[in-house]
Formats: sequence, structure tokens, C-alpha cells
Amino acid sequence: MKRILFVCTGNICRSPTSEGLFRHRIREAGLDRLLLADSAGTEGYHVGDPPDPRAIAEAARHGVEIGDLRARRLESADFERFDLLLGMDRGHLALMRRQAPPQIHDRLGLLLAHAPDCGYAEVPDPYYGGEAEYRLSYRLIDAGIRGLLRYLTETVAGASS
Repeated sequence: MKRILFVCTGNICRSPTSEGLFRHRIREAGLDRLLLADSAGTEGYHVGDPPDPRAIAEAARHGVEIGDLRARRLESADFERFDLLLGMDRGHLALMRRQAPPQIHDRLGLLLAHAPDCGYAEVPDPYYGGEAEYRLSYRLIDAGIRGLLRYLTETVAGASS
């Protein structure tokens, strides 16, 4: 089983949306026995809180339930527990690189590296914006998840051959 961790700042907007959409897509594809997702924040501002209501609403517009998720902070054990840790922006990636043991730096990356044609390198933080920012965030996360699933399907298929 491959374990994927999505990371943003407070774990209430971008990373829980990524986790929820990833879980939704792997269930649809019948890959939920091969892939596992979680999310965390680089900061502990919202530990134990559900995702932002605007993120919940935007995900729900697409048939994705994230209201049951709860924010948590990135822990040092996560670097050993997960096969791939994906930040939403360069700040998250830089922080993970500072905290992670050097031997696992090849497991760290940005979600949108899996969507090179989407026009963005990072998923902008929608927290201080409105509906338009949450829609953009969801659209970019969707592109990243689609690309990530293509990559993982090839990797998992190649490993099981």
C-alpha cells in the first residue's frame, strides 16, 4: 500500500480538500486497497477543527464529502509513515525539507508537479478570499489529483508486474 500525505498551512482548506478528493477518486477507481491518503498542516492553529465551511461547500458541489475530516499538525513521524508528502505551495515544501531527514527528500514534492499544464505551480491559499478562490483552489487540486493518480497507477501497476 502506498501512503500519500497532503500538506498545507492549517489543514482546513487545501490539504483536506486534496485528501477528500483523492479518497473519492481512489474509491471510484477501485484503488482504495492500494492507496491511502491523509492530510496535515504545517501549523497547529486549527488542530481538531473540521475543514473551513467554504472548503466543505466547494467539495460538496462536486460530490466530495470532507466535513468529517479534522485538522492535525505535521509530525516528524509522518516523514517515515508516508511514501509521498505533497505540499500545496513552495513554503510547505521548504518547511518539509527542513524538517525531514535528508534520505527521504525524494518523497517530498508539490501537488501541482503532477499537473504541469494547469498554468500554476502552486495551489493558492483561498482562506482570505471568497467563493472564486475556493473554486480555483478546487479546480487546481482536481488537476493535481488526476495527474497524481495517473502517476501512481503507473507506479503501482509497474510494481505489481
